[in-house]
Amino acid sequence: MDKARIHRLILDRLAADLELLQRAAQTAYEAATHEENVAENKYDTLGLEASYLATGQARRAAEIKHSIGLFQTLNLRPFDPQRGIQLSALVVLAAEDGSEQWLFLGPEAAGLKVQLEGEEITVITPRSPLGQALLRKAEGAEITLNIGKGHQHFEVLQVH
Repeated sequence: MDKARIHRLILDRLAADLELLQRAAQTAYEAATHEENVAENKYDTLGLEASYLATGQARRAAEIKHSIGLFQTLNLRPFDPQRGIQLSALVVLAAEDGSEQWLFLGPEAAGLKVQLEGEEITVITPRSPLGQALLRKAEGAEITLNIGKGHQHFEVLQVH
């Protein structure tokens, strides 16, 4: 699996998400400032609600811009068994039930998913419990996550 292609797909997806959010924020801003949405009484909150929406969308757009910047400067390193899993690693993880998942350890954009060669690849960060557990591990390593009162066990099948 080509990490450079995955990296490009992540950047493309972030750029598309940013464009969509910027358009939505502009629409919400226009609704918030439109003369027909000026409050006529204290119960007329359409303009205020649109303003809150525009602010939230603008904040999310700033987060995506930050993620894009971090991914643009991310150095894609080959896996080094001496250092173990690090940022930019592509990991195939097997759960106890035999299911497998592909994970890309990125600096931001946790939960973002891209498709390549029929596989769904999910971005995780080192700040997540799973990301923390994977750091410095190698192929064949077993990890356990304690979630609430339960435990989830995984095996690292491959690292790229």
